[in-house]
Amino acid sequence: MLLALLFVFFAGFALVLGFWPMGLDSRPKLQLNMDPSLDGLTPPVAVDKKKKPLWFLIGKLAVINAPFAASAAGQRVFRDLGMARVALSVEEFFLIKEMLIGFFLVLVFKLNTSSDLFLFWILMSFAAGYMFPEMWVKAKIRKIKASILKNLPDTVDLLGLCVNAGLDFMMALKYVVEKSNASPIIEELNNMMQEIKVGKPRRDALRDLAKKYDMPDLSTFSRTLIQADRMGTSVIEALNILSEDMREARFRRGEAMALKAPLKMLIPLLFFIFPVVAILVAGPVFLDFFQNNPLKGLAR
Repeated sequence: MLLALLFVFFAGFALVLGFWPMGLDSRPKLQLNMDPSLDGLTPPVAVDKKKKPLWFLIGKLAVINAPFAASAAGQRVFRDLGMARVALSVEEFFLIKEMLIGFFLVLVFKLNTSSDLFLFWILMSFAAGYMFPEMWVKAKIRKIKASILKNLPDTVDLLGLCVNAGLDFMMALKYVVEKSNASPIIEELNNMMQEIKVGKPRRDALRDLAKKYDMPDLSTFSRTLIQADRMGTSVIEALNILSEDMREARFRRGEAMALKAPLKMLIPLLFFIFPVVAILVAGPVFLDFFQNNPLKGLAR
């Protein structure tokens, strides 16, 4: 009975989750009534480490990890923290790993009662303390990349509309950044625009934007604009072709996700829905069979 109730609960939970709104219409839209002084962006809330005693202590102790920051692993962590928009230095990130390793080791020494697996749990503590922060940062990077991949075609559309309306590329970029909702791609375009304003060449700014995330769509966007700037071709035509290609690519990704949906639905169907249906259909038959067994008379 308990197993049947669990199946019913998970089936009802899956049904409610299927009808839950998932925020499908979150594409960037122009907001013409926004205050231009805000640049159309919501600044990220930074952690004031001076007011937090724990962050202040971490910042002071993180100096011991300064040699790690200059290594190849430190350069990789610096790049990942920048992509994930995590307000931590490389030294502080390594210190958090060391603190987690120490925490897990304390748990092992306190809770471990079997001497046979003691070395195994020590190795697992080192692995868990090292991997958990890495997994957290990788998850944030995947979320940001998914947002960029989703919003980039609409942003290119807005840039193309502004350029078709008579603005040059920089004015169109400024208009889209100021009037669009805050998103990772809008923030990256705003950073690129600020770099160009302080004297960085447009080609270098576009190239650095593509190298930062290493995404095919973003690389195509930067490469197309660099080529249009180098060859002297029309930016309007380049943006229109790029927008059409990105729309088609997003349509293909949607088709691929739709084709994967039946396979993903197979697991909840097999483990949650089919057993519940079998219990509801065959349960009364089995109960009636066990209570009024016609074979009892034959056994006598």
